[in-house]
Amino acid sequence: MDERQERYSRQRLFAPIGEAGQKKLEESAVCIIGMGALGAVLANHMVRAGVGHVRFVDRDYVEKSNLQRQMLYDEEDVREGLPKAIAAERKLRRINSDVRIEALVADVTVHNIDQLLDGVDLVLDGTDNFETRFLLNDACFRNGIPFTYGGAVSSRGMSAILVPGKTPCLRCFLPSADGSGQTCDTIGVIAPVVDIVASYQATEALKFLVGADTARRNSLVTFDLWNNHYFEMKLGEPAKQCPCCQLKEYPALQVTERDSTISLCGRSTVQIAGNGPIQLEQWHKRLAPAAVRTEMNAYLLRVELPEGEKLVLFPDGRVLVQGTDDIIRAKTIYARYIGS
Repeated sequence: MDERQERYSRQRLFAPIGEAGQKKLEESAVCIIGMGALGAVLANHMVRAGVGHVRFVDRDYVEKSNLQRQMLYDEEDVREGLPKAIAAERKLRRINSDVRIEALVADVTVHNIDQLLDGVDLVLDGTDNFETRFLLNDACFRNGIPFTYGGAVSSRGMSAILVPGKTPCLRCFLPSADGSGQTCDTIGVIAPVVDIVASYQATEALKFLVGADTARRNSLVTFDLWNNHYFEMKLGEPAKQCPCCQLKEYPALQVTERDSTISLCGRSTVQIAGNGPIQLEQWHKRLAPAAVRTEMNAYLLRVELPEGEKLVLFPDGRVLVQGTDDIIRAKTIYARYIGS
């Protein structure tokens, strides 16, 4: 038995996948949007299963509060201030060197979403907010790419696979989200919920990639582990006036002014897109004299300010203003230290 056969032997013995299914996995490409709790589990499953090309993208870096549930990361990643995508790439390359792993440190926006989804067979939702989920939903349905939706908060989870032309889209059963809902940063989350949601997503992904269409679940699963609740809702027919999958308007893909500055729900952080690439060393020299404390690595620069807020600068031009969720205050801090 050669090394490849040995690695996937138990998966190949599973009749619904078999040798033919394993070959399909090795010829497949997926994209994971978000490498937090869900994304870390999803990437782990996809890489270990032998999916040929695994691309993932995340805008954030590893913090200590992540370690309770984000299984790919450790204390050394926190000390180094590594972006999640980079930390995940390092771990996953040691797990399966045969898989093409493509890690991208970036914010997912209307401007880059089509590029991020280019050439993939399936998208896996590892996001933590509905603004990005609706962007993902609209882009996937416009481009005819299926995606697995997942969400986890507190002890509750939900999951579905959405396939353009065969199922409704996310907007059909979740028409809108105003950003005021509960999040892991406001009411917490227990790690087992994350594992179960991501495992539901990963299983539906494997079914789709090996062509097991009749086994694919046509329902939205919701559950509450702590209170022992479980419910399945049939996806049914698309909403007749759905602006995405029926009217083809794709509202999340319309460029608006709000794309450049967003408050990250529950995190006392505002993200500002910036005006172009940032040279970290240059900005380190510029900001250090005015800072209480600075930390820099190859991926980001963290600056603790006398006002109490912190700035986190990324090479792609993004700046996080931490310590406030007031966009006006964040813009004032940004203008003071970075410029207009």
